[in-house]
Amino acid sequence: MGAAPAETIRRPPATPGLPIEAVLPEVRRALGRGRALVLQAPPGAGKTTCVPLALLDEPWLGAGRIVLLEPRRLAARAAAARMAALLGEAVGETVGYRIRLDSKVGPRTRIEVVTEGILTRRLQSDPALSGVGAVLFDEFHERSLHADLGLALCLEAQAALRPDLRLVAMSATLDGEPVARLMGGAPVVTGVGRAHAVETRYAEPAPGRRFEDHVAATARRALAEAADGDVLVFLPGEAEIRRVLARLEECGLGPEVLLAPLFGALPRTAQDAALAPAPPGRRKVVLATAIAETSLTIEGVRVVVDGGLARAPRFDPRTGMTRLETVRVSQASADQRRGRAGRLGPGVCYRLWREAEHRLLPPFSPPEIVQADLAPLALELAAWGAADPADLAWLDPPPAAAFAQACGLLAWLGAVDEAGRIKPHGRRMAELPLHPRLAHMVLTAIPHGLGGLACDVAALLADRDVLRGPGAREADLRTRLAALADPRGEGGVDRGARQRAVAAARQWRRRLGLGTEPGNPARAGAVLALAYPDRIAQRRSAAGHYRLRNGRGAVLPPEDPLASADWLAVADLDDAGRDARIHLAAPLDRAEVDALFGDAVAAADEVWWDDAAEGVAARRRHRLGALVLRDEPLADPPPERVAAALLDLVRTRGPDALPWTPALRQWRARVMLLRTAGAPPGDWPDLSDAALLEGLDDWLGPYLHGLPRRRPWAALDLGAALRGLLSWPQQRALDEAAPTHLTVPSGSRLALDYTAPEGPVLAVKPNLNTAFRKILSHQ
Repeated sequence: MGAAPAETIRRPPATPGLPIEAVLPEVRRALGRGRALVLQAPPGAGKTTCVPLALLDEPWLGAGRIVLLEPRRLAARAAAARMAALLGEAVGETVGYRIRLDSKVGPRTRIEVVTEGILTRRLQSDPALSGVGAVLFDEFHERSLHADLGLALCLEAQAALRPDLRLVAMSATLDGEPVARLMGGAPVVTGVGRAHAVETRYAEPAPGRRFEDHVAATARRALAEAADGDVLVFLPGEAEIRRVLARLEECGLGPEVLLAPLFGALPRTAQDAALAPAPPGRRKVVLATAIAETSLTIEGVRVVVDGGLARAPRFDPRTGMTRLETVRVSQASADQRRGRAGRLGPGVCYRLWREAEHRLLPPFSPPEIVQADLAPLALELAAWGAADPADLAWLDPPPAAAFAQACGLLAWLGAVDEAGRIKPHGRRMAELPLHPRLAHMVLTAIPHGLGGLACDVAALLADRDVLRGPGAREADLRTRLAALADPRGEGGVDRGARQRAVAAARQWRRRLGLGTEPGNPARAGAVLALAYPDRIAQRRSAAGHYRLRNGRGAVLPPEDPLASADWLAVADLDDAGRDARIHLAAPLDRAEVDALFGDAVAAADEVWWDDAAEGVAARRRHRLGALVLRDEPLADPPPERVAAALLDLVRTRGPDALPWTPALRQWRARVMLLRTAGAPPGDWPDLSDAALLEGLDDWLGPYLHGLPRRRPWAALDLGAALRGLLSWPQQRALDEAAPTHLTVPSGSRLALDYTAPEGPVLAVKPNLNTAFRKILSHQ
């Protein structure tokens, strides 16, 4: 697609002259004729900043606003600041932003850069998006859960309420055709980038070398081999960033090298410093997570060091748990990272893996919707009135198993009814920008006088841990609450995380009309149990070993201060191994369990075979799920329950569990011999183990009623039960056709053994057994 004539390209003041400007006329024409568009252009082409500005004066927009969605808060702030600078204005005038806990918009704002959850909230409160003329989905190739949901809701709003609403999906690497079909056959406009040549160097680590050591060494190599330009290092998470940062600081790189970490939890001033150009005469090494792959412009970068790893959430519907996994990046992500080195001029990218491995990387990262916790999505759909995901348009529909698990959780929390329709409590939950578990916790805690404490707990759970260092390894939530209440933030407290948690708790308290007085940390377990009622844990015999309400095992290290608690409410645990490892919890007491969940406690009489007692045990147990709250003997269980326990024993262990005598085993073998031989009167019963188990209730069940619980087999007439399987003619024919004894020529009457592997034998010499078989065969 060629560039439009220069006179047709409208530029805002202080235009950056980016490559995307070549296709802006086509973008305007497409949105003037239609109501949807897919825009593809490489990273750095200028999509994020130029397209919204170019649409401001379009006739179809009128006085309406443009909403630009960004997947990350840092990118949203940066994009708003860049566009405002191009207009020569401050953020909050023509261009503003709205992100969680922060916004800068004004009465003159025409472009709002928002994070994706903000758009969902706006759609739920105003499905027609009044006053909005266009919604632009930036970095749609990242396929975040909120982006997929936001597009699905916008498409339905466009079809039902707002035919004039324009929707634009902007992407760097995504195949645009499927998105265009989803958007009703929207045109696809493809722009070019302005990337310079980037040399790729593969730097496989030596065997046994630690990942962080290899990254730090490669960063030093990059500084030495590149004469100028800053270095951007991609790492999977904050922990790796801090370790590499420490190694580089130990190396003594000199005052001319500035080290700048960059991740979402950093304070804003530190983030801005990482994005800003390096001071004259100095070089910058930016240590970043995947947050720097797209959207953000980091001034001065000429070299990229790519560790090839990223952190991704993985949700297991079976356990209901989400864990962050360190995974290999996709080829698309690696290419985007590589492209960061070629925005200003020729660059270099060091990939910390073998060249042959690159072809084995997945082409694209999987969309979040196929591997995420879908409880927030399910609640949003219920609030929208679409309990069935099939009612909306998706690139990838929510996986059935994960969505069913999410709906089950919502029903358990009282958010939806059996048909998946939202209930008043669920409507209130959806109005809070919290995970459904936390929203339910906050709302349910208020009647118990624990609302303020619940806001504090929600603020701690909704963001990263406020503790760092050794203290972060302890599981006790109360320690975090104490750090939240301490304005000094001393010791191992992450001040940025604490500041965000304090602001979030204050905002939710104000929104719910709650006071500012601190909650009692001693009640943290009770509050936590409201969010995670399935993760109430009861200590087993050994310290640190617990059983969860859902039946799973869980453990704490014996040295953890919580390991001796009898009851815990667990917020965070992994699902690796037989017993999950508890990472965050708070103690409960039994009275709190009864007060909060007494109506869910079920009393059941349990009757089972007890080997130690050599009989049937009977207890009345009061359970909360898999947890036994009270256990007392049951003196007189119903006879049918005793009989059922004995039948279960036989089903589990097989017929050998029954009190067979040698005579009964011989009787069984005689019947089976006649069945095999087809002896008259015929239709002899099958007495194999499988057949006996299949008909167990019919032939054995009636003989078990009324047996004593202690040593019941001594009172069982097993012979009578077995003989009941024969007809009266068969009982009469059995002794004649398969006698128990045989009189031999000497006059002796010898017993026959029908259980021998070779068939019936006499307790005499082998030649007589041969003669006996001949006699039997002629009967």
